[in-house]
Amino acid sequence: MSSFRKALKSRQRNHHERSQLGFRKNMGLLEKKKDYKLRADDYHKKQNTLSALRKKALEKNPDEFYFNMISSKLEDGVHTMKTTEEMTEEQKKVMRSQDIKYVEMKRVAEAKKIEKLKGELHLLDAESKQRSKHTFFVDSKKEVESFDLASHLNTAPELLDRAYNRPTLQTLETKSIKGAVQPEIIKKMARQRRHQYKILSQRIDREKKMFVISQKIQTRKDLQDKNKKVKVKNETVYSAAIYKFDSKRKR
Repeated sequence: MSSFRKALKSRQRNHHERSQLGFRKNMGLLEKKKDYKLRADDYHKKQNTLSALRKKALEKNPDEFYFNMISSKLEDGVHTMKTTEEMTEEQKKVMRSQDIKYVEMKRVAEAKKIEKLKGELHLLDAESKQRSKHTFFVDSKKEVESFDLASHLNTAPELLDRAYNRPTLQTLETKSIKGAVQPEIIKKMARQRRHQYKILSQRIDREKKMFVISQKIQTRKDLQDKNKKVKVKNETVYSAAIYKFDSKRKR
């Protein structure tokens, strides 16, 4: 029991490193182990860096060429990149206007493709379109349990999921409608239609992004022309920044 009492952490002493002696305080702070560890790590890091640089200098190929040799210069012992001549304000404005024209041309072409797709699909089965509801009323709960939608609408069961072009049984018997009662052909056409709607939604998103890009380019072009401005709204992914410029009287 006495050995267990000696092993308790609450009864153990905390062992500290000794402090600097009073008559040696003029020599500064006594270095502890953690201080030595930091000094040793720093020393070894510097030695490793020097050995790596020495090895790189020994293995250097004198005939080796880098493009950085001609695009940089030595200033006060430090390699700095050579600065190329910047464009003038007039050149920047011309580039902005060309960028706007290109983006607008692409946006108009995308808008024409969207209108063409809309004309072909008529947006009959679009996923974003709100589904219409058709409610049937019966007199009793018994009729609800025995209610048959296909017989009530007088059509084939394969055509119930179609919200349009749903011919009746008499029409199917009297007229030849290709693919009307063949489930494989109906499913294939539905897959093709869903693919077309997916392409349409992608083109609509692309046209919106191009419109935002053109607005941002136009804003940057306006900032080059006018000086005094007040920022009204920050730039986001879906909209350009809005600035309010001081009105100037034109002569």
